Amino acid sequence: MPSYDRRVPELPDLTVYLESLAARIANRRLARVRLLNPFLLRTALPPIARVEGRKVLNLRRLGKRIVVGLEDELYLVLHLMIAGRLRWIEGNNKAPARITLALFEFDNGVLAFTEAGTKRRASLHVVEGKAALDTMNP
Repeated sequence: MPSYDRRVPELPDLTVYLESLAARIANRRLARVRLLNPFLLRTALPPIARVEGRKVLNLRRLGKRIVVGLEDELYLVLHLMIAGRLRWIEGNNKAPARITLALFEFDNGVLAFTEAGTKRRASLHVVEGKAALDTMNP
């Protein structure tokens, strides 16, 4: 077994998430972000509102995190931890209210960031600039 498999057991899950997200949100504009749990967001600057209206340019993995690269060198960095999940919601379907932490609205659907349980370990960082993103690299 390669050494990275022992250090990052989440790697297959992250790879599937990245492929699925690329098919749904690459080159799409992030219309709106709704934070339903204030403890999810771990950064104050830049403000979360700065990402609204920006186009998704790329998606990648940074350690155990998912990075959504946006226009103007803005990045959403999502860490699912143990119980975090991403769910794609289309049409009039609704996200599960009790476990949804944030909603990312696109013209073709909504990405729901959920976390089961009560510990709330999952996190979201808004980062500006590649240098700032590089400081998050494990």
